[in-house]
Amino acid sequence: MQLKIRLIIMNFLQFAVWGAYLTCMGTYLHLHGLGHQIGIFYSIQGIVSIFMPAIIGIIADRWIQAQKMLGISHLISGIAMICAGLYGLSAGESVQFGPLFALYTIGVAFYMPTLALSNSVAYNALELAGLDRVKNFPPIRVFGTIGFIVAMWCVDLLGFQPTASQFVMSGCIGLVLGIYSFSLPKCKTNNDKKTTSLVDVFGLRAFSLFKEKKMAIFFIFSMLLGVSLQITNGFANPFLHSFGHIPEYADTFGVKHANMLISISQISETLCILLIPFFLRKFGIKKVMLIAMFAWVFRFGFFGLGNPGPGVWLFILSCIVYGVAFDFFNISGSLFVDQQTDQSIRASAQGLFMLMTNGIGATVGTFSAQAVLNHFVFNPLRQHADPYTIMNGWSSAWYIFAGYALIVAVTFIFVFKSEYAKEEAN
Repeated sequence: MQLKIRLIIMNFLQFAVWGAYLTCMGTYLHLHGLGHQIGIFYSIQGIVSIFMPAIIGIIADRWIQAQKMLGISHLISGIAMICAGLYGLSAGESVQFGPLFALYTIGVAFYMPTLALSNSVAYNALELAGLDRVKNFPPIRVFGTIGFIVAMWCVDLLGFQPTASQFVMSGCIGLVLGIYSFSLPKCKTNNDKKTTSLVDVFGLRAFSLFKEKKMAIFFIFSMLLGVSLQITNGFANPFLHSFGHIPEYADTFGVKHANMLISISQISETLCILLIPFFLRKFGIKKVMLIAMFAWVFRFGFFGLGNPGPGVWLFILSCIVYGVAFDFFNISGSLFVDQQTDQSIRASAQGLFMLMTNGIGATVGTFSAQAVLNHFVFNPLRQHADPYTIMNGWSSAWYIFAGYALIVAVTFIFVFKSEYAKEEAN
């Protein structure tokens, strides 16, 4: 029991670091003249995820124990985030893209690998304790999402959403976790000096799966769906705050506490995990992935239709369907990869799945979403437009995102065929 509590604390802090800024950073950037560069800040997460987890993973496997590497990474990331926050606070309205982005990038580059490292540390600790990882890890992992939500609420209630204090808070949590990580159960390193090719080290053999038509189509659709993953994380908060310029919405809950409203998405995500076994048994993998794709259509469409006043229920519905959109594809997709790949490259195949969705897909998505919003919302020609015109621009952008998700979903129906589509999960 004591071990589980220690791992719960680790997971809680691990995602609290992320929750402190991920959903509200866009508002800070927008209010400080960097709205047209929000996509760059979010896309860097995908870019560093392409290579940093592999590099840090090699170090943890061969030279530095994983729990120590987790601590070192969080300490570096935390210091960089605190520096980014302090720079933002000191610069005020004169904050410059270059220094802020450089410090933020260092923080993100060392944070993203910790998502995998924290899992490795937890798996190792449970194995050493003789506990079943499949049975015991999910209840522990849920506290990561709870930590994310708690951080979101704290940032909201402390008034940090429009300020750089969110980075300072994230960095401070990271420092606490960095120090705490050194107390976690020790992980082994493999320094037997056996030569391994770079192809094996970076898991590149999984790319051979593209030779199979079925898997190639699946990974391409994973990338296309991954385009949607970070759009609302980056732009939902500044969208809600933009309603503050319209008198009838200025004092609504959705404007004053945008982060708390958005946190319904994470609550839904937690609950939807529990529904996946039933849906897989009832409908099969293909239909579950298809449900996720159509959920993204509703996620974006409800944002375009809603408002923080009488239409706030549409925002709530958007947050509820987010759990389906995010979980159903990520988990069912991961299961499909597990079923369809040989055990010798299974781990690499999962890494390829993450690369296509959270790496390439999410990066392309944030850059593309930024281009759309630069045209409809952050356009210099609209600087002096009335608030209603700007909000119409936001709605147009959300409808474009919904249309894109709809095209992907409909195409998926006709293109993706699998003998596993009708199978039921055991």
